[in-house]
Amino acid sequence: MTRTIHSVPRATMRLQLHKGFTFYDAALVVPYLAELGVSHAYTSPILTALPGSIHGYDVIDPTRINPELGGDDGLRHFVSELRGVGLGLIVDIVPNHMAVGASENPWWADVLRNGPESEYAGYFDIDWHTSQPGLRNKLLAPFLGRPYGEALADGELRLNQDHHGRSVVDYFGNQYPIRPQDEAHIQEAGLESFNPANQSGRDLLHALLERQHYRLAWWTTAGDEINWRRFFDINGLAGLRAEVPEVFEATHATLFRLYTEGLVDGFRIDHVDGLSDPPGYCRRLRTRLDELAPQRPSHAAQGRAYIVVEKILAHGEMLPADWEVDGTTGYDFMNQVSAVQHDRSAAAALRRTWQTHTGRSAQFSAEEVIARKQILARGFEAPLEATAQALHDVAWSDPATRDVTAPALRRGVAALLAHFPAYRGYNAGVPRTLQDQRAFEYARVGAKDELPASSHPVLDRIDDWLCGAVEHERQRDLCRKAATLFHQLSAPIAAKAVEDTAFYRYGPLLSRNDVGFDASRLGGVVEDFHAENMQRLKPFPDAMLATATHDHKRGEDTRARLAIISEIPQRWADFLLQMLSLSADVRPDPADEIMLYQTLIGVWPLNFDVTSESDRNALIERVTGWQQKALREAKLHSDWLDPDNAYESVGRSFLSDIMKGGERLDLLARFVERVAAAGALNGLVQAVLKLTVPGIPDFFQGTEFWDFSLVDPDNRRPVDFDARRAALSKGAPPAMAARTWRDGHVKQAVIRLLLAARNDLPEVFSRGDYLPLTVTGERSEHIIAFARIQADGAVVVIVPRLSASLLRSETEILLHPDELRDLHVTLPPGLAARRWTNVLASGGVSLQPEQSVQPLLTDFPIAVLRAG
Repeated sequence: MTRTIHSVPRATMRLQLHKGFTFYDAALVVPYLAELGVSHAYTSPILTALPGSIHGYDVIDPTRINPELGGDDGLRHFVSELRGVGLGLIVDIVPNHMAVGASENPWWADVLRNGPESEYAGYFDIDWHTSQPGLRNKLLAPFLGRPYGEALADGELRLNQDHHGRSVVDYFGNQYPIRPQDEAHIQEAGLESFNPANQSGRDLLHALLERQHYRLAWWTTAGDEINWRRFFDINGLAGLRAEVPEVFEATHATLFRLYTEGLVDGFRIDHVDGLSDPPGYCRRLRTRLDELAPQRPSHAAQGRAYIVVEKILAHGEMLPADWEVDGTTGYDFMNQVSAVQHDRSAAAALRRTWQTHTGRSAQFSAEEVIARKQILARGFEAPLEATAQALHDVAWSDPATRDVTAPALRRGVAALLAHFPAYRGYNAGVPRTLQDQRAFEYARVGAKDELPASSHPVLDRIDDWLCGAVEHERQRDLCRKAATLFHQLSAPIAAKAVEDTAFYRYGPLLSRNDVGFDASRLGGVVEDFHAENMQRLKPFPDAMLATATHDHKRGEDTRARLAIISEIPQRWADFLLQMLSLSADVRPDPADEIMLYQTLIGVWPLNFDVTSESDRNALIERVTGWQQKALREAKLHSDWLDPDNAYESVGRSFLSDIMKGGERLDLLARFVERVAAAGALNGLVQAVLKLTVPGIPDFFQGTEFWDFSLVDPDNRRPVDFDARRAALSKGAPPAMAARTWRDGHVKQAVIRLLLAARNDLPEVFSRGDYLPLTVTGERSEHIIAFARIQADGAVVVIVPRLSASLLRSETEILLHPDELRDLHVTLPPGLAARRWTNVLASGGVSLQPEQSVQPLLTDFPIAVLRAG
């Protein structure tokens, strides 16, 4: 029987592919995915990446399927298995950048060999006309592990030949091509003449390198001198010019072939904010896929290709509806559901506790501004200079503004970037949308507060030029170039300063520090959550909803457990006072110590045996990895650029001392017991909301059991799919699984049943109206209730929030009936009169216009009811 597959998913599961988990391994998981109830597999990038890549975002050849994953044959086998059970496939694509360095990437190698004359020179975002010394018509190659002069003097750079017999400079196995014009000279002189073991050889080798289309340099020079766009500050990832039609077609040709052949049904666009024109790229991609759709085979998934973008939205920011995509990848929902599960009334107390013990700012905004300035200064001087120079070109194009100096413009741009409230703007050199204008106005106010009054007119000029407010037409292209550079600098500054720096410095409650989160906002209210869901429904009913990703800082259930601290801020303060008052031979900075305690509490396994040495060592290994990354990302006591091994050793020793046993370990264990059950219930509620509000629920691999992971690589550990298959085969109802909630089977049981409901009622969940339901009673703020209604179909969802005080005990995830006694949900006329079935339990349910919550949430703490 032919199974109808739709391009738009009902639900997805993200699978991380690499040489240890190939297409063939993924194919073995397909029956489980089908039984669980997802409609699409959703994979990490599948094009050829650097050998050994564990994520696939470092593509070196976009024309081939990655052979380490199984190549074209492996992909076809995987897709055949998917189609056999009626599942579709979405793949992650990377249009912004490619992996570069020596010769691994054939396009980049050709640029190194042939310079501006290479057919691929225009593929990469290279400034061949920079004013940097020694870089005219060259590109900086910052790939040396030490200064160029030292590497040359010590013989680390050697002239050799590659397997094609062409000359290359070898640096520890990395081969940098020599331009063809030098081959005759090399053959005449002989390789031995360039031997760096003697002075004459070094001189000849240096002279040869000076003639190349690149300048080999110490990797630390990149921030100050690089003349090509990188992904963030990573020297090994070069920006692509996807806005150029030829580049767009070349980098997408294989993807378009896979789509045309019906092998792939949709795409997740990685780091869309890195592109020069994200809206234009998305529209171009949609147009091409629509053009190709009629060529797809008849058995292929029906409907337009599914497209979602990885986009970080600031608080109050909306994805523009005219991008021609189905929505974001779900960081915005992840933030929204997290906020509603935190008690915002605890914000002042938690921040006060943090500031008292650490001496650091209680306000996240202060940490963010500091981090933005530091990140800009330490790794982005070159693109900052390029942006300032582009604006100076605008100034010089008009006699009225020629006295606006480049240094003044540089200071103005830096101040705007320090206060910019979003990832970036989207209107380059043209009038702004209202949303972009609000962001720029916020940044300009912050910049004027920071800079002297004499700089304010310059800020106003910059603001005008970035939106193309100039009198002369000849200036508009200059404005567009300057604005594009500004936007492409703004995005990496935001990412590196917020996610990769300030989030590791600010720790009142770490569950609010994650990708796409607004850490300045501890919690939200139910009304805001309802409003956000209704806002999403109209423009983006098929947006992806995520609660865990390959990039998250903490797993979905780690965050859910830590959120309970917002309900017990005084207990938390008392706990910290006890822990910090205990003596220690060595201990880290108080901020690092407090974040360590939160991390241990968040990831503490539910089956953890404090007396087991193997359990303790396993936890130490995981947390040590996080600890090193956290310290280096914070850039206060250690750093990736200059690790402080002594301070890191203090952190490791302190962690090991805790785990050896004693009062600290006992206090930690007792605190975990206080929050574990409530945190687990939070995790269940989070999953249920993801499955029932407008959007497409996405499950990161393995998170159908409890997800107490940390940042990568911890969140990319192998998944035990055999255990998940075994649990699913038992088919235990949620109420029964709740008795043994620590094993995580209850979460899987809830997910399975709600995925089945989504399959039975596709229109209700995909297009049904979202109707907030009024809750009355003394503790009404502890309940979220809403209905999804489409024609004759309807679903009512009632879940608890801030539930630590509602539990029967600290060891159960069930609610105490007395705590629910006066709570009622108001159903609109006609809705209560329908026949209802409890999706998470067997049997019918009768509802009243003023329905008591108590009978619905007593046997199981979540109610999802369907009409009919």
